[in-house]
Amino acid sequence: MVKVNQMAVLQVATITLVVLGSLVQVAKAVNAWDVTTWTPSHATFYGDDSGAATMGGACGYGNLWWRGYGLATAALSDTLLNNGLTCGACFEIKCNITGGESGKWCIQSNPSIKITATNQCPPNFDRPTDNGGWCNPPRTHFDLSLNMFRRLAQTQAGIIPISYRRTRCIKTGGIRFYLGGNAHFNLVLVYNVGGWGDVMKMQMRGTKTGWITMKRNWGQNWESSINYTGQSLSFIVTLGNGQVRVIRNLTPTVWYFKQTYEADTNF
Repeated sequence: MVKVNQMAVLQVATITLVVLGSLVQVAKAVNAWDVTTWTPSHATFYGDDSGAATMGGACGYGNLWWRGYGLATAALSDTLLNNGLTCGACFEIKCNITGGESGKWCIQSNPSIKITATNQCPPNFDRPTDNGGWCNPPRTHFDLSLNMFRRLAQTQAGIIPISYRRTRCIKTGGIRFYLGGNAHFNLVLVYNVGGWGDVMKMQMRGTKTGWITMKRNWGQNWESSINYTGQSLSFIVTLGNGQVRVIRNLTPTVWYFKQTYEADTNF
């Protein structure tokens, strides 16, 4: 009969569990849009001093001045934008002075900037990823407003090496909801979201309905086909990190489409 050393088996099992646990943790940390440690990437810029070219965009915010984002924004490559779910997230970026030849254009004091993701930097499959196809998968890339690029480097560089990390969004005031659509098709834009910034789930309720899980239409526009006319509206907002805010009775019973309503809370 073979004698088994139970203590040795227990130690092996414990080590196995620790290793497996470590692998799970690594797997959770691979999402490019969620990294909180400095991570290498590259940045370019688009538009001119007016920032007109940065308005609108894939996240659905429209006029970024009206929404409170201004020019502290960036268009993200698809690897970072995550099919639009990263819209509203904030990142800290700094120029990588030691990042080769193009690093010489970095501002020598090496400041960092904080931006909100508001647009998509589309891939250009006619160009290689290292020569014009900067936003082609699987690259991570930030296409900054000209104003923000200048805070990091001289514009002669065109493209610069950077380091980036996810950071908390600091917003003034409460979460804001722009009520678009019509009585039979509600299209709600949620913006000015603090904390992790990226809304992953939206629920809506009228005073005569239960909670309805909304469908993301595009960017941070969320839809519901329920007729809420004559009902006060409430929302549940869930971020990518799992944080939740319940906003009860955001509107009075008489409310209007094409109006913005602000909650008294944020993340």
